Amino acid sequence: MKKNLLSLIVFPLLTFAQEAPKLTDEMAVKLSEKPLHCVNQEYPNKTAHIINTADEVTLSPKALHPSFYGCFDWHSSVHGHWMLVRLLKTKPNLSVARDIENILDNSFKKENLQTEADYFTKYQLTTTFERTYGWAWLLKLDEELMTWDHPKAKIWHQNLKPLTEKILASWKTYLPKQTYPNRTGVHPNTAFAMVFALDWARASNDKAFENQLMEKAKYFYLNNTKTPAYLEPDGSDFFSPSLEIADLMRRVLPQKEFVQWFDQFYEKRSLENIKKIPLVSDLSDYQTVHLVGLSFTKAWCMKGIAQALPNTHPVKKEFLQSADVFLSNGLPLLFQGNYGGDHWLASFAVYALED
Repeated sequence: MKKNLLSLIVFPLLTFAQEAPKLTDEMAVKLSEKPLHCVNQEYPNKTAHIINTADEVTLSPKALHPSFYGCFDWHSSVHGHWMLVRLLKTKPNLSVARDIENILDNSFKKENLQTEADYFTKYQLTTTFERTYGWAWLLKLDEELMTWDHPKAKIWHQNLKPLTEKILASWKTYLPKQTYPNRTGVHPNTAFAMVFALDWARASNDKAFENQLMEKAKYFYLNNTKTPAYLEPDGSDFFSPSLEIADLMRRVLPQKEFVQWFDQFYEKRSLENIKKIPLVSDLSDYQTVHLVGLSFTKAWCMKGIAQALPNTHPVKKEFLQSADVFLSNGLPLLFQGNYGGDHWLASFAVYALED
């Protein structure tokens, strides 16, 4: 596969052999270009809107979602905005900081976000819209704003509140009715969504939601043993189903209990398999390119799980080393595809590069 000019610029920034990939200012600027380009790009677009009447046929993505209409689909726009907030919050002196702020000022207008919130009651059959992947990223966006002591962040957070409350109410209604977890490696994965929801619940001190999530996590996964991770991945996965579960359970269980659970959850052949780099045959294919994202999600799960394991646990070092390999593999590929990856992969990379 030929490397384009941009990949030749990015490769030296990774310093593969010398050190683990880091989110330098240079890398942050390169990654920020992806959402900066697409958050206001309306087409192509996958709306996921269920058309109930003939009047709705002519509604554009921007009419339905004036804040999160870009980046191909609603959830990608949401986590693209999360990424921009995160970069502005942690790297305020980036050369693109003013561009980011202008984008966020526009997207987080009070009236636009109110329309986003109203979507869930104005139209029929919206109870399953973005359940639960988009819901999870919306709470992650809200968490980022909630925990940022900046004047504009406070305004943006307040403006986002009606939408956050709609999502939260939908989740609290749905969770008791969810009989089985979704173990897929794509959007509906239950464990991934519960991870972000649990992070939000703790950041916001919503003890009732936190307890609800913890009890459901135990109900779904506490008795899981010998997970068949030796069969991963499927052809369009961007999640490792097993690692997402482990990343959730390390948040739910005390360390000693988590180690006992972890050692029964994974067999040797499964541990060996999930450390393998995904083979991406076609970066221009909108489904196959998901496998680039798999490198990023594996990296962030492995880093989090390793932190929860004691220093004496043999998997701790293996996971930390594997996480660096996955990042080094995924970052150059991010810059070599087309809009199928450009509209979402950068935010995954930023989250994976976090310590």
